[in-house]
Amino acid sequence: MQPTTEEPCTRVESEGPECGALAMCSPEEEALLRLEEVFSATLARINSLVLQPLLETTPEPSDPRGREHLRLLQQLHQSSQQLWEVTEESLHSLRERLCHQDSVGLESLLLLCGADRVLQVHVEYIESYTSCLVVQVFQKAAKKKREYWRRQRKALWQLLSGVSSEASVGTALAQALCQPLAHHVQQYVFLLLSLGDTIGEHHPTRELVVHAATVFGNLQSFMRQALDQAMATQALWHTLSSRLRDVLCTPARRLLQDSQDIPVMVTPLRAERVLLFDDALILLQGHNVHIFDLKLVWIDPAQDGCMFHLLTPEEELSFCSKDPQDRTVWQWKMTQAVCQALRGKKDFPVLGAGLEPSEPPTCRCVAYTFRAEGRLCQATYEGEWCRGRPHGKGTLKWPDGRNHVGNFCQGLEHGFGIHLIPQASEDTFDCYKCHWQEGSMCGYGISIGGLCRYSTDEVYRGYFQAGLRHGFGVLESAPQALQPCKYTGHWERGQRSGYGIEEDSDRGERYIGMWQADQRHGPGVMVTQAGVCYQGTFQADKMVGPGVLLSEDDSLYEGTFTRDLTLVGKGKVTFPNGFTLEGSFGSGAGKGLHTQGMLDTAAFPPDPSSTRKRQLGVGAFPVESRWQGVYGPFRDFVSAGCPGDQQEALLGFHVQNARELRKSQEYLCCERSQPEACAGRMEDVLDELLQHREPRALRECLRKALGNSLHPLGKLLRTLMLTFQATYAGIGANKHLQALAQEEVKQHARELWAAYRGLLQVALQRKGQAPEEDEDAETRDLQVHGLVLPLMLPSFYSELFTLYLLLHEREDGLYSQGIASLSLFPDTKLLEFLDVQKHLWPLKDLTLTTNQRLSLVRDKCFLSATECLQKIITTVDPREKLEVLEKTYGEIEATVSRVLGQEHKLPMDDLLPLLIYVVSRARIQHLGAEIHLIRDMMDPIHTGGLYDFLLTALESCYEHIQKEDMRLLRFPGRWDSREPW
Repeated sequence: MQPTTEEPCTRVESEGPECGALAMCSPEEEALLRLEEVFSATLARINSLVLQPLLETTPEPSDPRGREHLRLLQQLHQSSQQLWEVTEESLHSLRERLCHQDSVGLESLLLLCGADRVLQVHVEYIESYTSCLVVQVFQKAAKKKREYWRRQRKALWQLLSGVSSEASVGTALAQALCQPLAHHVQQYVFLLLSLGDTIGEHHPTRELVVHAATVFGNLQSFMRQALDQAMATQALWHTLSSRLRDVLCTPARRLLQDSQDIPVMVTPLRAERVLLFDDALILLQGHNVHIFDLKLVWIDPAQDGCMFHLLTPEEELSFCSKDPQDRTVWQWKMTQAVCQALRGKKDFPVLGAGLEPSEPPTCRCVAYTFRAEGRLCQATYEGEWCRGRPHGKGTLKWPDGRNHVGNFCQGLEHGFGIHLIPQASEDTFDCYKCHWQEGSMCGYGISIGGLCRYSTDEVYRGYFQAGLRHGFGVLESAPQALQPCKYTGHWERGQRSGYGIEEDSDRGERYIGMWQADQRHGPGVMVTQAGVCYQGTFQADKMVGPGVLLSEDDSLYEGTFTRDLTLVGKGKVTFPNGFTLEGSFGSGAGKGLHTQGMLDTAAFPPDPSSTRKRQLGVGAFPVESRWQGVYGPFRDFVSAGCPGDQQEALLGFHVQNARELRKSQEYLCCERSQPEACAGRMEDVLDELLQHREPRALRECLRKALGNSLHPLGKLLRTLMLTFQATYAGIGANKHLQALAQEEVKQHARELWAAYRGLLQVALQRKGQAPEEDEDAETRDLQVHGLVLPLMLPSFYSELFTLYLLLHEREDGLYSQGIASLSLFPDTKLLEFLDVQKHLWPLKDLTLTTNQRLSLVRDKCFLSATECLQKIITTVDPREKLEVLEKTYGEIEATVSRVLGQEHKLPMDDLLPLLIYVVSRARIQHLGAEIHLIRDMMDPIHTGGLYDFLLTALESCYEHIQKEDMRLLRFPGRWDSREPW
């Protein structure tokens, strides 16, 4: 509703006769009523005489400055309207109070119950008015419509008091919009103070009256300061050139201090004039203007009483004054201005008098664009600051599209961060999600794409140092790349160096060996998809000197190669049938291999056990040093005391595999724990280790730890699994690598036990307890083989058992033929064929149906032992497999004892044929691979014991079943007990 001059008066006349209690109210309340009536009418007149004409006579300007002035006038008009509305509301509450004193209490007056809301409306009007005053909106509006305002001069001057008739129209307009308000607020304070004295100290509304008087008293101070700052700012603009005014002048900016009033020197910039505004510090130096956002200014008092220092993102300034008092004024105003700027609102009632702390916080959250030359030039940082430097969480964006989100320390990327670098193609970025140290990548991280020196569409997961790949890491190209490949191994200063595995999917090759300066260099093994293996010495990516070649059919070449692995020079070939060819090899003009030498056909076929011993890589790559890049960060983590905030940087964080990362393109959404959560979880991990040190509890504790991908031991295990799969899965599934894999698994078990011991020592140290004594080698081996190896073996079992299958494929084939032959026998015929003594036959277990002959029953004798032995393939733990074998032996003896009616211990002559029977009926596939894996992985403590005896008996059965007479259904009349079993 628009205010009018008639409305308030009409309302008073209509309500006057009803207010019979008017004479009973306090004089202060009557005065407040009249004050509000007059002020409401005055606002209505100002609106119709000044504001409405200002808006109506100001056409839509075309220049930016004119549009800004129009916006300010519209804002002032809106504030004036709100001021009139709250005045009318206050007037209505006074009338209600005066007309119904019995039912309406003093606390219902808007000036008392809503003093803060009334205050806010007044403050908004004052700020709108002073913004117009600063940029001289009234003077410029008066000049544009001089003729109109000349006609309104008399009416305008009637609103004013104490203004000279010689004053300009602009000055009169400014006074008309301010003078009535100042008088009105002054009367508010006077009447409210008087009302407080009238009602007495114990009146229930006295607190409200005192609060309202204080509020409007503060409003007086605020208004005086606002007008003084606006006039000083307006006067300042007249002293500056038009170019500086265009740069510096804004309606909301207020001058707080000028070096022309209180001299001050600034170094090193040597400013000619220093201007402190409520939002910025400005130094004028010739034609140069230096603007410093107060939100990014830190004040440091110096030891010298005449100087103080300022820290900004790109400058360090010293303020010096000859007079200590002048320095104090500047420093105080600077401090309060910074506090006010950070709060985002003006101090009330005056600068430095707010309820908030008067010292600016050291840590802040602000946005800033760097201007100085350097790596941050034109970059915008938004986030947390400390003493002029990015410090804490923040985002850094460059104009070219680069983007870093993460933690900062003293101006540098430090801690976890995500860095995006745009590629040439639109909406495509290289992404680095890793840990940073002093501005460069350091610690564990992932990168999708690559640095400029690497090809794009690569995914790297591993460790960095000084911004380069360094330590253990996995680099995998996209499947659609021209030359898809994957490298798993060690890096040094951005290059592949040390032990590593490279798989070339396009060529169907896998290299296992040493690297130097991004090239294969040193001992190495090359495995092809066709099953061919090479071992030799590499130099500059090529094999040089003598080497070994093993083919799928066990053919062996020992000699020299060309750089592309072609046989050349002197060498010797040993064929699977035992024949040898020794001489000189080379390639002629045509296709094929040319040789000149001696072929020896007199040799016998080699023993299968000797061909199984042809293992590559053993001795060439010491197992202790292969994966130091994986073990090393864990040792560093333990040596540092297992700090939770460094767990990710040293041990890594969970990410999807490369294919999932590329598919999702959600680089920033990889699963990651917060540092605070990591720190808390680390405490829980260490406490749990202390609580579970007894053997049985320790086994369960380690089982949970190794199965948890967030536990330090679980993280270490998963990284070791990754290296194992990269080496021995797929193309690497070659029987000639079985010994290499077997010793690697055992080494991993030793390292996991050492990792547990390291964590335990840290836990003891944190609790102030004495560390455990160092273990001797025997005790350590018992724990490794008896405790850790069975727990971790399932993680490697698939790849490891595949190698055993391939290595013992021929023997298992013969064994399968023997099993197939023996399965043709019914139970009684098979027992007779195996020469089992008849008094041991469990004929009582055979239940015959009608017309069924005893000689036709199958798979019924020793059924419990057979079913028990079949469970040997249901577990991967060597100890549990041995326990199955022990139970099988027990079931055989129990069956025999039941048949004989008394407890009976079987001698070897009787046990072996019975065990062959059970094995043949169990029909276990790949029994040879199972037996050799158990033998290689079982706890040494069982050597020479019962388990060793039973495993040896099972081996004897396996070997007998492979024999030719078994496969051809011929068998000697009696077992030779002297034959080795």
